[in-house]
Amino acid sequence: MSSELFTPFKLGPVTLRNRTIRSAAFENMCPGNKPSQMLFDYHTSVARGGVGMTTVAYCAVDKSGVSFDGQLYVRDEIKDDLRKLTDAIHKEGAKASIQLGHCGNMTHFYTCGQLPVGASTGFNMYSPTPVRGLKKLEIKGIVHNFGKAVDFCRECGFDCVEIHAGHGYLISQFISPYTNHRRDEYGGSLQNRMRFMNEVLDEVMLHAGSDMAVVVKTNMYDGFKSGMQVDDCITVAKEIQKHGVHGMVLTAGFVSKAPMVVLGGAMPLKTLAHYMNPWKFWWLKMGLAIAGRLLIPTVPYKETYFLETAKRFRREIPDANFIYVGGIQSRENCETVLQEGFPLIQMAHVLIQDPAFVNHMREAEERDRKEGMAYRSQCKRSNYCVGRMYTLEMRCHECVENMPKSLQKEIDKAEADNAKRNCWN
Repeated sequence: MSSELFTPFKLGPVTLRNRTIRSAAFENMCPGNKPSQMLFDYHTSVARGGVGMTTVAYCAVDKSGVSFDGQLYVRDEIKDDLRKLTDAIHKEGAKASIQLGHCGNMTHFYTCGQLPVGASTGFNMYSPTPVRGLKKLEIKGIVHNFGKAVDFCRECGFDCVEIHAGHGYLISQFISPYTNHRRDEYGGSLQNRMRFMNEVLDEVMLHAGSDMAVVVKTNMYDGFKSGMQVDDCITVAKEIQKHGVHGMVLTAGFVSKAPMVVLGGAMPLKTLAHYMNPWKFWWLKMGLAIAGRLLIPTVPYKETYFLETAKRFRREIPDANFIYVGGIQSRENCETVLQEGFPLIQMAHVLIQDPAFVNHMREAEERDRKEGMAYRSQCKRSNYCVGRMYTLEMRCHECVENMPKSLQKEIDKAEADNAKRNCWN
């Protein structure tokens, strides 16, 4: 019998052809905040490669929520190009999703066109930039923009929206005590800190109606002592479930404080610095050279690194459609996650290295059954694609010609460390 992996799944009003989703990993393929041919080609190739649904990342609900020049934000100007993209994805048999969010304090004036805003006034060392706390009227405006964004995505042909409520973006900044120091009804207790999230989800579900699937990406923990811990994050997940969302992506980490918790492994600091504009980011290149590992500490990479914690969420909220993400490298990983009761699986790294990874798993199914093996990605998780995508378009190092020797050495070391830790041949 064919694996459950390749069977359809109904996500709210949308039926996926199988259990795989391309996760909302940032592509940096939207120069000038507009869809490019690269974005079109990449997501079309992933759809052709067999995924059930591919997720475009990341689309801000307004200009103030943009953290990179290569990100989308909602406006009529880009509607036709996005419609061409969703039409192409559908033609390949996949569904189309888009991640909606607001970056809050993780941006600059020259990127978003204003002083960055967040849950509270302060200074973001990661950017670095001063941050202004949002006024109540502004909060209501952003909530309204989330609803308008859902309508926009429907008009663009998307089947699903993924609301980003994790990783230290704006919703997460309200939830986490690390970034929320407000003294009004949006701060203090966890119930108050969830108020902005609840208002956003009320608005999103109202606009989603009966024809749009809604998925929420939420943290299982922030990854540091003064942030959200597992028990409180379970409370957040239970609150999200009350809104009737169709799925939850369980993740962890805080980009401005614990970024490698999100990804696992080491940030390729030489790669990160190499591609940065030396005039525009001289201060950041200097900071990486002096204290890079202190600013972005390594988190040892292990396959399915979120699974044990995710299982706890599944036990606590058994009626939720939890979507697993984190460290999927092989068919065996997929089967393990499905057997643990997670009906859907998100992946990104393996689909950067090989957009047809899902088709290749399916084509190898009969051989794997005979030989007792499982198809495995050739991605060795050097995170080169991550270091590069902060400046240029997301790309696997295998697709880059004339790689500088210093970067190749960094890649080789990271891959060797990961191979040893995970017993890869």
